[in-house]
Order: sequence, then C-alpha cells, then structure tokens
Amino acid sequence: MSGTVVDALTWWARTVPHHPVIDFDGDVVTYAELDSWSDGVATGLRERGIGRGDRVGIVGANSLEWCVAAVAAWKTGAVACGFNQRFRAGELAALVSLCEPAAVFGATEQLDVLHEVRDSGAEFTVLDLGEVVGAARGVAHPPVGAFDADPDDPTAIVFTSGTTGTPKGVVFTHRTIAGVVHEWSLGEPVAPNDLRVLLVLPMFTAAGVIWGLARSVVQGGTMHLQPRFDPPRALEVLRDARITTFTGPPILFEQVAGVAGFADTRLDHLTTAWVGGARVPVPLLERWRPRGVALRQIYGQTEIGGTATAMSAEGAARHPDRCGWGGPLTRVRVVDLEGRDCAPGEVGEILLRGPGMFPGYWRNEEATEQALRGGWLHTGDLGTLDEQGLLAYVDRIGEMINSGGLKISPAELETVIAQVSGVGEVAVVPVPDAKFGETPAAVVCADGELDPAGLVAFCNERLADYKVPRYVIAHDGPLPRMASGKIAKRDLRAAYADAPARFPRVR
Repeated sequence: MSGTVVDALTWWARTVPHHPVIDFDGDVVTYAELDSWSDGVATGLRERGIGRGDRVGIVGANSLEWCVAAVAAWKTGAVACGFNQRFRAGELAALVSLCEPAAVFGATEQLDVLHEVRDSGAEFTVLDLGEVVGAARGVAHPPVGAFDADPDDPTAIVFTSGTTGTPKGVVFTHRTIAGVVHEWSLGEPVAPNDLRVLLVLPMFTAAGVIWGLARSVVQGGTMHLQPRFDPPRALEVLRDARITTFTGPPILFEQVAGVAGFADTRLDHLTTAWVGGARVPVPLLERWRPRGVALRQIYGQTEIGGTATAMSAEGAARHPDRCGWGGPLTRVRVVDLEGRDCAPGEVGEILLRGPGMFPGYWRNEEATEQALRGGWLHTGDLGTLDEQGLLAYVDRIGEMINSGGLKISPAELETVIAQVSGVGEVAVVPVPDAKFGETPAAVVCADGELDPAGLVAFCNERLADYKVPRYVIAHDGPLPRMASGKIAKRDLRAAYADAPARFPRVR
C-alpha cells in the first residue's frame, strides 16, 4: 500500500465528481467540491510553513469545516489532531503539550480557550475555523502540490483517556487506515459509491475522523454527518437517506428505538448495525429485528482501528452475548497471566493483531511497549473464546470488583439489572466495604418508578448472592458519558466513593 486518503479523494473527484461525499444535515458537498475546497485551505497551511510531519489541531463541534480542515492537513502531509471541544483550557493544554501542533483550527466559541492555552506558553498559530476554512468554499482552487508520503507516516492522532484519565495519543498511519478500510470492505462488502454512513458521534473520535470521514472518502461513499445526536432526526436520516451503516454504543440504538414512529419504520437497508462499548441487551435486539435490522455486537479499541470483531447477522440472534470472530485479517487470542492461551470458556486477557493495529502512542514509548509486547495488542480487557472461536467480552481488568477475594464483573451485573422494570440506565461501581474490602453498588438513572427491593430480588434469582449489589443509588439525571458514548465510570466512582456513608444498604 503506497497511497493515502488524499489519493482516494483525487480518484473519486475525477471519476464521480458530483457524488456527495458529506451531507451535513442537508448541506451537501460533492467529491469535486471537497477536493477543491481542501486544496484552498491546504495552500494556506503551506504558506504558513506547515508540511509533512507537522501537527494540525482541530477543535469544534461537528461541521463541514472540521472535515475540510482535516483533509487539508492531510494534503500538506501534516497529522490531523482532533481535540474535544468541551475541554477547558487546562485539559486542552495537556493535549497541546503532548502533540505540539504548529497550528490549531478553532470554532468561534473555542477561540478564547485556544488563546488562553497559547498565552500560557504553548507555541502554535490559532486559526478561526469558520473564517479561514469557510472563506475557501465555492472557489475554484488550483491543486496543492503533492508531498512525498510514506505509508507509515502518521496521518491522524486520536486522543483517548479510557478509564485512567491519562491522555494518550493513538497514532494512525496511511497504512493502518488503508488496512482498517480494506478489512471492513472484505467483511461488509458494499458496491462502490453505495456506502452511506450515519455519524452522530464527535468528529474528534476514531468513530468520526477514521470510521466516518476517512472510510467514506476511501470507499467513495457518503457520510451523513449530524451536528449532534438527536434521536428523532437520526431516525429520519436513517429512513430517508437509506443509511447502510450506523455504529455506536447501545444508548444510540435505545434512544432511536424510543422515538415515536419507530415501530412503523422499515429499515432493512441498514445492513451494518454494529453495537459496541457495552453489552447489548436482548430486548434491544428484539426491538430492532422487526424493523429488518440485525443489531450485531462488536468488540474493538481505538488502538486496533476501532473494530476487531463483529458478530454475523445470523449469529447475533443465537448468541447475543458474543462479539464474533476476528475480521478476515485480524487474529484474537485470550491468554492467562503467564501469556498462555486459555481453554475454551476460561477468562483471560484479550489480545489482538490485525491490519488496523496502531504503531504506538504518540511520544509515549513506555505505554507503547506495554501495549504491544510480543507483537500483540494487549487490550486490558477480559474475555473468553468458546469452542467455535467466538469472543465474549467480560470486563475491563481494572474494573473487576474484588469482594472478599471473589471477582465480580460489573458488566455482568449491568446486563441483568438493565432488564429490571424502572431502570433506564445502570452502571455498577465498587464502593468500600468494611468486611469484604469492596462491594458492588448499582448507580441507576430511573425510567419510571424504581423499586430497590424489587431490583435486589430480581438479581437474587439470576446471580450468585455475592454478586448482588449491596447499594442501589438513584442518580439524578442521565449517567455521565464520555465522547464515545460510553458511561464515564471514573466520574461515578469518584462521585459515590463515600456511598456507604450516604446511602442505606439494600441487603
């Protein structure tokens, strides 16, 4: 592989110039328009001395300008670095210090924060995203000169804090992006220009810049980008645009299924409905099946390109707790503490290797060596492989609750508790216990009237007694979430660290 995302854009701009590449909530940009628009912005970056290997930051909500800025950075040979637009100056400064961008595009509402970060000592040029990028739209720009790309050049950095809170920059190269898209196209074949992706997650995530923008451009598809996740609007786009691909955590599918009119909507054109980030409740599968959609559980991490395994449409109904086999070119192992492959059904750490495996964390050799020891991505997740080689996710290694020497999986409890009447959202976190060291507490956002005693009784019928939560905490409002849509358990652990002093035990 010697090409880049930019090469793919050039190809499609020549062969299907009028085909839409991005539909931003009705504002459509074609391949020819994106090619020329990004040429204009890339020329401006080159005039500022920005070139191969430099980092270009982008901070702002989902927009056409965000996408064009990323493509323009790629056209100069620079590395696109998306920043969370909700970050305060201190949080943003940590990422700026890590990647040292030459320039940062900022939406109008982020400019004050960017100037604050720069004034604190960081050296970079602040560019108004709307003014600089928007001014180049609709003008015929000459092609920007090509750069000498190497397949292993970094082309994007996606920042992930995971459960630790420590920012790490996952590096994507031209080779890994091509590998991710190629493997996806083998497992989920789609005719050229027929790919239609609905993206409601932020552009600065891997779901946005890699699985949304880069994949759509490489495959000649269309990314239907939304400013934010709005369930009624998402259902409307799914239906009217005949979306073929929609991926995200269970909450996206749950909220779309709650929209009035969902039960009367046929969605059988949605052939790739992948659900990740948490176990998929069986009732959720059953709500989408009559709509002609098979929700399929996946497993992956940003460090493997986003997705490593996906359940088949046929297998999803038979094995709702399984995440599938590895992709056509991805291998999956489950190993014990000594690195030996576990027997079928035995819990161990999930290891991955495939074309989307990242080369390392940006300027963090220690973390890279730890994650990639032995040539495999050590995920830090626990899982099992059955006799057929199907993967089942158990939990994060660091999130297992050790109650008196007995290990408890929060994910297992959450799957059971989510079936209790009155439970809207649930997260199980450890809290201190004088006798057992720590014990599970169920933090619940109620969807109706919550009966803690009934919840405990429900769990008693389905779980060993030591797994049943000793505390049921009614959380005020929706549970906090990270940009990926996953529940922010780190925040909940901090908020309820003193739960035994504030809440009564329910058993």
